[in-house]
Amino acid sequence: MSAYDGMHDDERNEERRDGRNGRDEERTFAALPPARGAAFARTWWGRAWLKALEDTALDGEQLKKGRRHARAGAVGAVSVRPGRITAVVKDRDGTAYRSDVLLQELSEAEWDRLLDLAVESAGHIAALLDHEMPPHLVEDAAAAGLELLPGIGDLEPECGCEAWDHCPHTAALCYEVARLLDADPFVLLLMRGRGERALLAALQERSAAGERAARERAAGEGSVGKGSVVEGVSAEEAFAARDILPPLPLPPTLPPAPGEPPSLDTETAPEPGLDPAALRFLAADAAARAHRMLAEALAPGHAPAETPLRADQDAVRLAAGAPPPWIAERLAAGSGRRRAELDLATRAWRFGGAAALSVLEEEWKPGREATARAGAVLAEAWEEAERPVLRPAGAGRWTVVGADAQLRVGADGRWWPYRKERGAWVPAGPADPDPAAALAGLSEGEGVDEAGVRAGDEAGVVRAGTVTGAGP
Repeated sequence: MSAYDGMHDDERNEERRDGRNGRDEERTFAALPPARGAAFARTWWGRAWLKALEDTALDGEQLKKGRRHARAGAVGAVSVRPGRITAVVKDRDGTAYRSDVLLQELSEAEWDRLLDLAVESAGHIAALLDHEMPPHLVEDAAAAGLELLPGIGDLEPECGCEAWDHCPHTAALCYEVARLLDADPFVLLLMRGRGERALLAALQERSAAGERAARERAAGEGSVGKGSVVEGVSAEEAFAARDILPPLPLPPTLPPAPGEPPSLDTETAPEPGLDPAALRFLAADAAARAHRMLAEALAPGHAPAETPLRADQDAVRLAAGAPPPWIAERLAAGSGRRRAELDLATRAWRFGGAAALSVLEEEWKPGREATARAGAVLAEAWEEAERPVLRPAGAGRWTVVGADAQLRVGADGRWWPYRKERGAWVPAGPADPDPAAALAGLSEGEGVDEAGVRAGDEAGVVRAGTVTGAGP
């Protein structure tokens, strides 16, 4: 059969349950919109899925065609069930093919071992509930002989086009599934044999059994020796005291504005080396920060506490608030920077705080894995015809050939745009997980792609995602 001849509606749209094991047997995801100008996978587990595909496929040209199919929205609704994913993929001429990719399920014994590993750490369960794949769980499982993420040769293709290896249709399906995995790692666990409901129910049952066993052990130990005491309060006792316990205090109210620093204008002369004006500036800054932190703490779903800054970073933060020139000069001297260097650092800070400052001043040296990951992200970020020519310009840095533009990747995997001004590279915008979006954020970036492509063709430089040699 050369073309897809249709699936029954109940096969395509129902979410069925397996009565034998009470597990989710199938989930169907509506067709995703085209993925133009964006990476298919942003999470580490999504990228691991794509690496398994790219390591398995024998023909790289078929993968490129599959990426184009996926970006064009040629993949229909995706059905996910234990051991198999299925979708209808259309060629450019409209011919539709049923495409399947098979992945080995875990056995019942393997699932038992995996569940035991998961309940050993509350962090594993919390990450899964937050729809994240905990890396330590994957590492612990691998150490126990359980491979959650697929490896080379694990993604077995079947397609109506009768190709014997990965074809553009099965490749497009895999690229589309990477987007699903980014949003929900339970998709991978369902392919391995357990759906979200069944898995969470099993984890809850094992956690409760472990807590009961711990209480029984504690009660037994407490009754062995005289004078031994079981720590904590029983639930019955706590519930009985609910009406006599005082209520929790009300949260503090947010003042309408930060407090005013106390006056330092006294008859007593300041200690040698103490500048009252500088002290007032620091006190006003502390009051403003305290007011902002209280506002964030009182807001629903507030952000976690800030990471403490080093003295040189805090100097840049203070300078970014546009203090009087004489204070900026003192901040530059105190942080070991020239005034021009401080101005450049404050420019970076306004784009992204300490992370942006680190990208500017600290040349991060990614390892082999991080470098390969960055190269893969660059290769996926643009359509072939729209991709600029990038030349490596040091660790984690790529310059656009033929344009005064540069991309730098931080240790967190985000991409920062830079522009050359008066012979120096300067921060030119906020970070973005997508290098294409970061480069597009340059305020004067019009024509970057076209100029880069033209200059690269003239110089014989290959396109982004390949090594072209070091350069400034």
